[in-house]
Amino acid sequence: MLDPNLDEIQLLPEEYARYSRHLILPEVGLDGQKRLKAASVLCVGTGGLGSPLLLYLAAAGVGRLGIVDFDVVDHSNLQRQVIHGTSWVGKPKIESAKDRIQEINPYCQVDLYETALSSTNALDIIRPYDIVVDGTDNFPTRYLVNDACVLLDKPNVYGSIFRFEGQATVFNYQGGPNYRDLYPEPPPPGMVPSCAEGGVLGILPGIIGVIQATETVKIILGQGTTLSGRLVLYNALEMKFRELKLRPNPVRPVIETLIDYEQFCGIPQAQAAEAEQQSMLAEMTVTELKQLIDSGADDFVLIDVRNPNEYDIAKIPGSILIPLPDIEQGKGIEQVKAVLNGHRLIAHCKMGGRSAKALAILQAAGIEGTNVKGGIQAWSREVDAAVLEY
Repeated sequence: MLDPNLDEIQLLPEEYARYSRHLILPEVGLDGQKRLKAASVLCVGTGGLGSPLLLYLAAAGVGRLGIVDFDVVDHSNLQRQVIHGTSWVGKPKIESAKDRIQEINPYCQVDLYETALSSTNALDIIRPYDIVVDGTDNFPTRYLVNDACVLLDKPNVYGSIFRFEGQATVFNYQGGPNYRDLYPEPPPPGMVPSCAEGGVLGILPGIIGVIQATETVKIILGQGTTLSGRLVLYNALEMKFRELKLRPNPVRPVIETLIDYEQFCGIPQAQAAEAEQQSMLAEMTVTELKQLIDSGADDFVLIDVRNPNEYDIAKIPGSILIPLPDIEQGKGIEQVKAVLNGHRLIAHCKMGGRSAKALAILQAAGIEGTNVKGGIQAWSREVDAAVLEY
């Protein structure tokens, strides 16, 4: 309802006080606040981006907020996902978000969808809303959100974050470009690490999420110049903003229906290849590794392929650090050869993925080894809780 009948919308006396700083802005005023109250916004994800944008959209007076998420609050979320609190750890994120939103603004209707957005349900979930805000962190869902918005002619307010950098724009608005104009094809699986693998500055999603909230409010009000056709790039370490022009691709494929986005992004193929690679590697559990260490055996070398900063946090006693990037660049292969000295090789990382990759590279160089399933995370949970989990 981006063009509502304002005569039918009334503010309560309490809302005049609540939104007084909006009402005195000529660009908002009473009509603008009524537009906000009449608007409906769907947020896909209540993580780093969804947290600040939901807080500010609720505070601004958006009348109806929909939230799609199926995850639970984890301690590792609290460094950046400011809508959640410690008391909500282990509980559904959407319930945590609703509780906080209604504490901020009890006049905001909150709809919850505790499910993964999919090709089966996306159109039905998105259809009732005026605007969709993409707070996701994976390529299949980003393409899904984009294509559903194109089919339903909904603005798609986009943001993404990684380490110290973020980007934001508005897709599919007033004839502007959509996500496929920025990324016609997804990158190969694993090419772009997740925040869980690469990390993210906790403050960064606050900046990008607030930009998304700002763009959403501007669209509702019909004020200002949106980011449609412009991609804002933000570097927190350098405190620099850059802007790139985006234009619709005249030869892009026409979106006619929703597809299998996991397949489109190559996820099943990558998982099959990874499973095949894993099947070719010898594996051991953390319990078996502990038994081997306790036996006093000295015929093996335990290599840790994580990054040095991770090694500083926690380590398995007796392990030797040779980071995966060094192995990929070749110098780590020589280091492994030097420390082995005829012993057998056992490798681990945080959860088992990077060490499997390292062993595949070493195997190609003629060095056989055994991968520790679950990595140091499994060691912390199953063997020694004194080894910190991060």
